[in-house]
Amino acid sequence: MSEHPLTLLLEFDDQVRRDQHQAPAFLHRRDRKFALDARDGATGPRQWLAHLQHLSGRPPGQTDKRLARWRRISFSFAAAGALLGMLTMLGLLFYDGSGRINITVILAFILLQLLLALATTVQAFVGWRPWGWLVDRYTRRSGEIVSVLTRLHPQLLARAAHTGGLLFGLSGLATLLLLVVMQDLAFGWSTTLSTGADSYHHWMQILACPWQGLWPAAVPNAELVESTRFFRAGSPQPIAAARWGDWWPFVALTWCCYVLLPRLLLVTLAQIHLRWRTRRLLLRHPGLTALRYRMETPMLDTGSIEEATHQSPQLATPADLQPYPDSPAVIRWAGAGDPLLPEDFTATAQRQLLSAGGAASLSDDRRAIQQARGVLAHHPEPAVIVLTRAWEPPTAELEDFLTLARDQWPEATLISLLPLATDPRHRPGETQLAQWLRFAERQADPRLQVSVYELTEAVNRAAEGQL
Repeated sequence: MSEHPLTLLLEFDDQVRRDQHQAPAFLHRRDRKFALDARDGATGPRQWLAHLQHLSGRPPGQTDKRLARWRRISFSFAAAGALLGMLTMLGLLFYDGSGRINITVILAFILLQLLLALATTVQAFVGWRPWGWLVDRYTRRSGEIVSVLTRLHPQLLARAAHTGGLLFGLSGLATLLLLVVMQDLAFGWSTTLSTGADSYHHWMQILACPWQGLWPAAVPNAELVESTRFFRAGSPQPIAAARWGDWWPFVALTWCCYVLLPRLLLVTLAQIHLRWRTRRLLLRHPGLTALRYRMETPMLDTGSIEEATHQSPQLATPADLQPYPDSPAVIRWAGAGDPLLPEDFTATAQRQLLSAGGAASLSDDRRAIQQARGVLAHHPEPAVIVLTRAWEPPTAELEDFLTLARDQWPEATLISLLPLATDPRHRPGETQLAQWLRFAERQADPRLQVSVYELTEAVNRAAEGQL
């Protein structure tokens, strides 16, 4: 089943959360420019996310860990349903030769399954979470933050439960057919209610209405009903023994019609309901309203000299531009410097060039941190240069990467963020550098600085090295 609408909602919600760290003026300019440059007026959430993914270098279609967890939950329900279906049918059809398999018990169990299936659908539509305590404990243990996905838990739980019910029905039907082939099952019917054979036959005719024209042999007639009734204290008639197994087609089709078919229809309905609910949440997302406002409203320049987006902020020394250190490790974040990388940052015998962020996975980021840690362990003044794209705003991914790196690198490690312009040989604009200075200030890390690369500075470094 495709989960594209759900993936779109989660990616949009995550991007809105990341944008909360950015200045409103920057977001307005970015989204207004996207709307003006969009082809054929395609400015929906899907096109907007694709545009931002292209700018950041992140490939589309990455698997969301939260959806992967729900796939595991659905698989667990399916596996449990298949196992329980087999065990339940073995219990219902248990026959040791001393009695008969009661059709009334099987019909009562089928009715119970139908009621449970309908209750599962109702809980999804009213927003009830019968398994919510278990899911909440699982998500907290996995470190998942509260997101818009929480509001879809009733629909996701209903889909998982119906999937387990569908596998329950399939496994039960397969077990029934296998037992019919391997054993000589003896069916009969009995009840403590004052019900005659005619009344019981009437109810069997009603239940068999869906397949009367398809398989007449699966419809019990009055003679079969009359000859297979048994009592606790009565002895069976020898003439009826030959017909004790004629009930199995009726049992098989009743199981298919009232257990399998409802589950199949309801799991389809659950998928449709989940998609509808997902689209509704996306259309009513507060971030979408703000995005449409930014795209439709022109950006006004007040001309204020204090506007943070037009000049570098007047910050303390830790947020001023600093010379980049002579680092033994250089990390290219999200492909910064591709395809033109200044020679001062290429891999040499004394310097290791690593990659992280963007198209790299979380395991690749951790591997880069471990490799840099090995290099820094043998350096008297540990320092790392992180190359970034100056025109792209700092992301929450970079913030998480720096936090993880700070925990594993030596405490005295100096981390230098070095934004590169489109042409790395030239200095980035002041507006671009300003957002990186504000980012460094928000981290409140005295060993984190922002540096700038200029060709003249690299030449001076080379000259000092020759001297």
